[in-house]
Amino acid sequence: MKLHVLEILKQQNKTKYWLYQYVDMSYQNFDKMIKNKTKSIKYKYIELFCEVLNCQPNDLLY
Repeated sequence: MKLHVLEILKQQNKTKYWLYQYVDMSYQNFDKMIKNKTKSIKYKYIELFCEVLNCQPNDLLY
């Protein structure tokens, strides 16, 4: 599975930095996560991304 975050941000005319402001982690880890360069993602981040981006988990993951 991969995150579809960058595509959703682009559709909503928002930036990575805009989303990063809502996440409690280092920018380096955040960047790796949204670029699908990590091996795992905590459920709390999926939930947070969905809340902030106003989407469902099935919109976020593919």
